[in-house]
Amino acid sequence: MCLLELTIMILESIGKEKTYAFLDECIARYPQLKVCKDDILAAFTQLVKTYRNGKKLLICGNGGSAADADHISGELLKGFGQPRPLSDEWKKRLGKSLAENLQGALPTIPLTVFNALGTAYNNDCDGRYTFAQLTWGLGQQGDSLLAITTSGNSGNVLLAVEVAKAKGMHTIALTGKSGGKIKDLVDICIFAPATEVYKIQELHLPIYHTLCFMLEDYFFV
Repeated sequence: MCLLELTIMILESIGKEKTYAFLDECIARYPQLKVCKDDILAAFTQLVKTYRNGKKLLICGNGGSAADADHISGELLKGFGQPRPLSDEWKKRLGKSLAENLQGALPTIPLTVFNALGTAYNNDCDGRYTFAQLTWGLGQQGDSLLAITTSGNSGNVLLAVEVAKAKGMHTIALTGKSGGKIKDLVDICIFAPATEVYKIQELHLPIYHTLCFMLEDYFFV
């Protein structure tokens, strides 16, 4: 039984058929992403394991991919497609007013937003190792790292992946058609089927939005 069939079977067994429907909808809207379907599903399955085990997701990337890292974090740390009300237990512990103004969250850290650390590392050390240092400092065994690089060859992203693997983290790449060097380093690689940077980035958006919708539906609906 392939991963696709197994995951669908598991989702159906726990009443989560709609979760997989988000992936079908993505492919219907962006038919060129059909070649990514199994890899997107593999990334989803890994992230479910990460969050179910009480672990977290780290994300890194440069330029537009840095913006994507922040974007993805925003979708996972609060309601994306719908609100995520807290449980009655948390309402009792937090009190009604506070609990009603908070939402369910999936622990996610964009490594792109540490401005003080980043500028300090560029000034005092070798800036190429900034993401690697953050992965070293924040990553723990069982966490996941999502590495976004359109070329697959971004040196600072590759260094972060090396640290993540050494720490026993799971690694996922979101890249372009060729995959570059990163395809041979990570556990799961999602290849957006394009070669020009802006076209790759345009396809990254529906891919990670689909992952966010699927994770939200799995954990909060």
